[in-house]
Amino acid sequence: MSWHRIQTLERNAMVRRTDLSRPTYLPAILMVAVVVVAGAVLYRSRVTARPWDIASFDGKRAFDDLQRLVKFGPRSPGSEALEQTRQYIGRELTADGIDVYEDPFVASTPAGNIPMKNLMGIVPGQSSEVIAIAGHYDTARLDGVQFVGANDGGSSTAFLLEMARVLIKRKNPLTYWLMFFDGEEALQQWSARDSLYGSRHMADQLDADGRLKRVRAFILVDMVGDKHLDILRESHSTLWLSDLVFRSAHELGCDAAFSGGTYPVEDDHLPFLEKGVPAVDIIDVTPFKSYHHTAADTVDQCSAGSLEVIGRVVLATVAAIERSKR
Repeated sequence: MSWHRIQTLERNAMVRRTDLSRPTYLPAILMVAVVVVAGAVLYRSRVTARPWDIASFDGKRAFDDLQRLVKFGPRSPGSEALEQTRQYIGRELTADGIDVYEDPFVASTPAGNIPMKNLMGIVPGQSSEVIAIAGHYDTARLDGVQFVGANDGGSSTAFLLEMARVLIKRKNPLTYWLMFFDGEEALQQWSARDSLYGSRHMADQLDADGRLKRVRAFILVDMVGDKHLDILRESHSTLWLSDLVFRSAHELGCDAAFSGGTYPVEDDHLPFLEKGVPAVDIIDVTPFKSYHHTAADTVDQCSAGSLEVIGRVVLATVAAIERSKR
């Protein structure tokens, strides 16, 4: 990955957004100035009380993305369906005005060397400090099973696409990196070496060129579309960040969806935790009890309402991070 390339993308995106917001005529400039001066106190109060319009996350729109992704079929690493998924992600982010960085690599797996590619959507902010929001977009390769991974792979991808649409419409105090990981799933048998290919590669690359130091918080979503949502408190996660997620859920009246108990989960947040980045895994316990890695992980197991709950909780969480001082 090129650090210079990332800086260029962030800088260009910021310039474009500045140009789009610049008034063309002098009367418009004067009117904007009057409004800003007159409403400064009110605006400051509104932002302090509610810095995010959490209702801007559209669960139905995210669910539409999920349905389109599932139509590509099983999306295991190296498959044509996963390439179609990559193209879909790229088109959607680009259509929203978000620069997309591709992170290709070749993973050495028990099934041989497989080309993989992470994607990163960059939403620039006033500060170069970063909140990373991540998920995986591949599905497990299961012999003899038509595994379309509506929840396990589809929901995290759909969530990130909708989150991108929300973030790009706001003047962000911090920069956002939306990370779509390839190769989260094991190719044969889950182990430290046969899993988390994309996140391990991304964490190593960011660490090697110094960018990882910019990440204030890393928020991972995985299997967040289940219609009977029951988010567990993942015990590897950074305590203060996990507390913040659950406090946000409580304040939004979402306790029932965040009552899955406390368990450790090996997931894409681990490579970042190991490098000292505060990280949390928002993951649903329900699939593990019923349809995890089975042909039953289909669209009918998921709901727009669940995606919207997670979207609002994450928005409330990042708002609190933005207000805090590092």
